Amino acid sequence: MKIKKFDSINVVPFIDIILVLLVIVLTTASFVAKGLIPIDLSKANTPTKYKVKPKELIITIKKDGKLYLNNKEVLKSNLEELLKSYKKNTIISINCDKNAKFDNFVYVMSILKKDNFKNLGIITQDE
Repeated sequence: MKIKKFDSINVVPFIDIILVLLVIVLTTASFVAKGLIPIDLSKANTPTKYKVKPKELIITIKKDGKLYLNNKEVLKSNLEELLKSYKKNTIISINCDKNAKFDNFVYVMSILKKDNFKNLGIITQDE
């Protein structure tokens, strides 16, 4: 019996495996969170460039009424207590879904007003 000599390697199966892995990576990469809570912002006529500042506090109100403080979910009843740990001159931005109940927005604003926070902003989407 004669032994066959291999002069070349068949790379077609290797290419198939690489393409399958590439498809898996690309599809999962599209689902990776951007680090933001997905909400549908209201539109504003006065566009401004917005950059998050390092010591800024962001309060997010989702459509279902859930509240987030710097991307961490908080209970409505705990919000006031958590805000007391911040200085009164802290920059606070409110990120509110356009379909959220207005009551939730008013609730957050009343707490901020009661605790005398002055540097408040509302994040909107450009038209």
